[in-house]
Amino acid sequence: MRIEYEVKLGFKDVMIRPKRSTLKSRAMVDLNRTYLFRHAQKTWTGTPVIAANMDTVGTFAMAEELSRYGLLTAVHKHYTMDEWSRFLENRKAAIFNHIMVSSGTSDEDFSKLKEILRCHPGIEFICIDVANGYTEYFVDFVKKARQTFPDKVIAAGNVVTGEMVEELVLAGADMIKVGIGPGSVCTTRVKTGVGYPQLSAIIECADAAHGLKGLIIADGGCTCPGDVAKAFGAGADFVMLGGMFAGHDECGGEVMDINGDRCVEFYGMSSSTAMEKYSGGVAEYRASEGKTVIVPYRGGVESTVQDILGGIRSTCTYVGAAKLKELAKRTTFIRTAEQENRTFR
Repeated sequence: MRIEYEVKLGFKDVMIRPKRSTLKSRAMVDLNRTYLFRHAQKTWTGTPVIAANMDTVGTFAMAEELSRYGLLTAVHKHYTMDEWSRFLENRKAAIFNHIMVSSGTSDEDFSKLKEILRCHPGIEFICIDVANGYTEYFVDFVKKARQTFPDKVIAAGNVVTGEMVEELVLAGADMIKVGIGPGSVCTTRVKTGVGYPQLSAIIECADAAHGLKGLIIADGGCTCPGDVAKAFGAGADFVMLGGMFAGHDECGGEVMDINGDRCVEFYGMSSSTAMEKYSGGVAEYRASEGKTVIVPYRGGVESTVQDILGGIRSTCTYVGAAKLKELAKRTTFIRTAEQENRTFR
């Protein structure tokens, strides 16, 4: 047993200090990034925000809408082959560059992944997703995926420390998903005591990844556009959002009326709700590490996208970053004990 005494920080612990700027308007900020992926040796240009691969967020309808803005969607792994084929029927261009095929690490998952990419070779991105990216089995699976799909962009995770980021990059991942426990419907930290404050995790993991020409995806913990901006300011290459995209038409859930309010169900993929839906219940050897909540129905996702992107543009004008690429270089975080005046909350 040992204790690390250095303080680790979450989004709530800091704000970004403003700096002189030559920008006259938010409209002058360019949010597009162009990345070269280390292993796939392909470039991608777009706005590096990703809808999480949850079945109440990462839907085909969400992918359709977000692609209009140059955003990515990690499509959840529970669609059937027929559903994939219907969605991609007669497609020839942009959508293939803005969707990620999600996979777990079972033999069944791998077989399905191979079949999807065999039938739809235009898809560029794979998202290998597990709760615990620290196992040798997971590293071996990433190696197998790289050998099988040498020209695909592979994202893998989740981890929160630099040494594991480096191992996964060397194993064949182009992008590493960073985050254990920060999500709005994740209870891993409560059930296991394991986790890492998300801002510090992003800073440390970005440093490790960039040294090897890898990239990171900050996954979880963002509650508002300001948090997304902080993630980019901390060095994240992409930011993955779940709860911030929940409750919209594109999420596909049933809209319920509760005491006159329109609401939608939202749950974590390690929750008992998800396991009962896809695995026949919670296995006797484990506990649920997610929760099920009711969120307000929010209509179409377009206004939320505009709110998020508008907030990031505003951040850039406050620190003088004409491009999103410049934000991390222009960011100075200050420690703080308060974030906002909550009088009228």
